[in-house]
Amino acid sequence: MSKRDKNLEDQALAWIEAILGESLPKKPYEDLLKDGQVLCRLINKLAPGSVKKIETKGMGFALMQNIERFQAAVLKYGVPPNESFQTVDLWEKKNIAQVTLCIHALGRIAQTKPDYTGPILGPKMSEENKREFTQEQLEAGKHIVSLQYGSNEGASQAGLNMGKRRMIQD
Repeated sequence: MSKRDKNLEDQALAWIEAILGESLPKKPYEDLLKDGQVLCRLINKLAPGSVKKIETKGMGFALMQNIERFQAAVLKYGVPPNESFQTVDLWEKKNIAQVTLCIHALGRIAQTKPDYTGPILGPKMSEENKREFTQEQLEAGKHIVSLQYGSNEGASQAGLNMGKRRMIQD
């Protein structure tokens, strides 16, 4: 289980509040997200209609469906599966750090969407920078010696002493 980072959790909550346009109740981070309602409203703001029904009352199973719906929606939105979390990670508070990772991944993916104009959470994803070279440029590159390999100028073993000298006595 990975360690929780209060700073990352605070950033995630601030981002969620900015996206939703409202202040969230003052509760512990994991309790605020536990029933999945906030998460479902979040993904519906980013991708309207992603979660059709949000359960607001009921026993544990009904509320756990909110988390499952959120997970399915973020995967469809573009969050990599390895950055999502299991329902028990949040519901049973087993791995809250993974929940935070998922929210940060959602913020990162949101920045890549052309219609997204909201606040930024985390670093911007890199974009493709494709380069085209002519055959002439490729041929010219074959004759350049890269200095990344280093140089052997001035290399010698003169004065190199390794280990202890052999002491032979009669």
